[in-house]
Amino acid sequence: MKIISTILVIIVAIEHFYFLILEMFLWATPKGIKAFGLKSKAFAEETSVLAANQGLYNGFLAAGLIYSLVVENNNFKQYFLICIIIAGVYGAYSTKKTKLFYIQSLPAIITLILTF
Repeated sequence: MKIISTILVIIVAIEHFYFLILEMFLWATPKGIKAFGLKSKAFAEETSVLAANQGLYNGFLAAGLIYSLVVENNNFKQYFLICIIIAGVYGAYSTKKTKLFYIQSLPAIITLILTF
């Protein structure tokens, strides 16, 4: 079970590192605009600083998960997974996009359950 949990933590970390790339570097590109359902390139450019900040936080979440594996600390792992779950729930609620819950929170929920 520990191997499966570790693999899932790595997948969730990679997912959040990908969010970092999308939000910090690809936000105003066609790929970023499509991924986040932005209304226009102009809107993407206006909000790129905010998106970059979001991306940085996603990078911190990914780094925290990787760190929890390096130091083999289950409490850290669970803490960062819970942070991801809360961020996904709030994001889905505040944007009214339930897809966000399934992309961000659900993998973290499954992984969290397997860490116990």
